[in-house]
This record gives sequence, structure tokens and C-alpha cells, in this order.
Amino acid sequence: MITIVNYGLGNLGSIFNMLKRIGAPSIITSDVEMIAQAEKIILPGVGHFDRAMENIQQSGLKSILDKKALQDKIPILGICLGMQILTQGSEEGNLPGLGWIPAKTVRFNFPPESNLKIPHMGWNIVNQATPSTLTFGFEGEFRFYFVHSYHAIVEDEKYSILKTHYGYSFDSAIQNDNVFGVQFHPEKSHKFGMRLLENFAKL
Repeated sequence: MITIVNYGLGNLGSIFNMLKRIGAPSIITSDVEMIAQAEKIILPGVGHFDRAMENIQQSGLKSILDKKALQDKIPILGICLGMQILTQGSEEGNLPGLGWIPAKTVRFNFPPESNLKIPHMGWNIVNQATPSTLTFGFEGEFRFYFVHSYHAIVEDEKYSILKTHYGYSFDSAIQNDNVFGVQFHPEKSHKFGMRLLENFAKL
């Protein structure tokens, strides 16, 4: 059973439906006691970094999430903003992130002549940086769907598992032990997203 954490931000239904499609049982909840029993957790997220961290703090979820990540060491997957809050902090806000992965979140920064639009939106190719159980079986060229203005920068390359080029190369999937984060939306990425979520479900 995969527990999708509802902290007030995120496209919960899309993730639930994709998990159902691949035959992975899941529930959506903000209940601390149910999260305490979780075997795997997904942290979705669309919106503002500080709002996400405020919601997690004010709803009393931070302590149990810290326990599940750092003590119980269950598999945890952050998606989009859910990945960014796994880092130590973001240029988008002032609050500290969960800090489970040694990384920071920064805004895309392009010279005016680049003509690149922010947010980075649409399909883009991702490339393997470090082998991971999350990307097991991915070969050749594979693509995911992105919608974001901020991205992670890992402190050490060992925490980067996928990279994507948009103006420059950035970390599009990161990992620290049992904690994974993806900047793209696997629930909107058809067969590639299904494969990634299947890998997560099997952990």
C-alpha cells in the first residue's frame, strides 16, 4: 500500500489514478495515525515552497514524516514541489525544507538573449546520472513531462540520479538512500511515468 500524503497542495487524484492503473494499491490521507502505518509514501505538490512547509508544520505532519523517512527508512517519493521540499531550502521562500536530501532549490536563471521561457513546461529528455532502483530498466532515450520554474542542485553528484537539459543541465531526479525526488510528473508521463511508479511500488 502506497500512502499519498495530502498536505493541501498537489494533484492527488492524478497520482492515485495512475497507481490504480498499474495495479498499485494506494490511499490519500492527511491523518497522522494512518501515515504512521505507511509502508511507502508519496509527497505530491504543486504551488509555493513556503506554503507547502507551512501546511506540513501546521497540520502536525512534519514529526511523523521525519520519523518515517529518517528512522523507519521507508521508501518516500517527492514529486515536483514534493521533491523541492525534500531539499534544505528554496529561493522561492524563506522556510527550511525537510532537508532529507543534501540539495538546495533554485530558480531557473537564463540570460535575456536565451529566449527560454519560465516555467519549463512540456516533455523533455532525461539522462541517467547515477544508477538507481527508481530507474531500473530504463534504456535508451526516455522522456517525462515537466512544469516548473525551480529546480534542485545537489551538494554531491552521488545524490543526482537523472539530469535534464533546459538552458543548462539540472538535477531532475535525486535520491538519498530511501528518499527519492523527481521534478517531473510521472503521473502525466504515460509509459515512462508508469514504469517509474512501478519501480517505486516494488521497492
